[in-house]
Amino acid sequence: MKQKLLSLVALCFLVVSVAWSQMTLPPSGNNQKSEVTQYMGLSKVTIVYSSPDVAGREIWGKLVPYGMTNLGGFRSSDTNPSPWRAGANENTTITFTTDVEVEGKPLKAGTYGLHMAPGTDEWIIIFSSNAGAWGSFFYIPSEDVLRINVKPAASEFTEWLTYDFSDRQQNSTTARLKWEKIAVPFKISVPNGDDLYVKKIREELSGPKGFNWLNVVAATNFFAGKKLNLDEALAWDQSLIDRNIRYFPIYNSKANVLAAQGKQAEADAVMKEAINLPDATPGQISNYGRTLITQKRPKDAMVVFETNLKRNPGNANALTGMARGYSANGDNKKALKFMQDAFKAETNPQVKTAIDVMVKKLEKGEAIN
Repeated sequence: MKQKLLSLVALCFLVVSVAWSQMTLPPSGNNQKSEVTQYMGLSKVTIVYSSPDVAGREIWGKLVPYGMTNLGGFRSSDTNPSPWRAGANENTTITFTTDVEVEGKPLKAGTYGLHMAPGTDEWIIIFSSNAGAWGSFFYIPSEDVLRINVKPAASEFTEWLTYDFSDRQQNSTTARLKWEKIAVPFKISVPNGDDLYVKKIREELSGPKGFNWLNVVAATNFFAGKKLNLDEALAWDQSLIDRNIRYFPIYNSKANVLAAQGKQAEADAVMKEAINLPDATPGQISNYGRTLITQKRPKDAMVVFETNLKRNPGNANALTGMARGYSANGDNKKALKFMQDAFKAETNPQVKTAIDVMVKKLEKGEAIN
């Protein structure tokens, strides 16, 4: 009989538990759950929180006490005071998909409970290994993974507690808690962000994407711009050329890598080949000439523009290039003649309008580069 009674109690408890687990109700206190995500290149940070409103209340030092406080139950006590849950209801959490630095201090990839101890002049932000607790009632310092100190800042009024991200860069961002008239920023950075791209690009080029030479060129140009992984980038471009895949963008990419290595003479030699390739378009050659102008090499640019016109007589791009070349070399009179010829040769109305603007500048004796 006793065994049957115990079984009946267990069954009733199970039924109640199942029934409770199936209920879907609005969040406690109508503090809506929110989530915000920001990428830093290939790294991602996500903050999940519940968002209370001000509702006319005094927040700092009143509703949210300064420092650590006894919340009156569970693990929170006078001897083990708790920080603020940095939101409402269950734990505010922050997730990093890669290792990061927070305010210059290292933090491993993972999900952390996010807590804060507010102050009038300085706040403590705590990243706890316990990401599944209800608020800060179960907080214990031994679960701290990282603590940082930051300065709060005055902000425009925010009714609903909000997290956002500012100063969004490839390898860093600044997360902010904003509520009432206070913002609390903390900088997050990815110390190996470029290395993540090197690894990802290697993986992609070893698969189907590696069979498309345009993907190789995109990768090597990225490395050239970053001055990163240059030897491998040069080998990738050279591999295409050695396999008789010879197009202007490949040579241009190879030249960019060589220039990034400080081998300008070799880069120039590659581009001399590039502008004489069968596929080199008037626009591509002209753009290379303009690049030389920006590098303060107007005489070298002029040689490129002359080659372009010889290959493409009467072409509007080539004629425009000649005008730019003469203007860069201080001869606006000759530049005007070629720009007028370019205006006659151009058929695209929008480009024609742009050429007309340059014609008018040259008529006033103004340079166009």
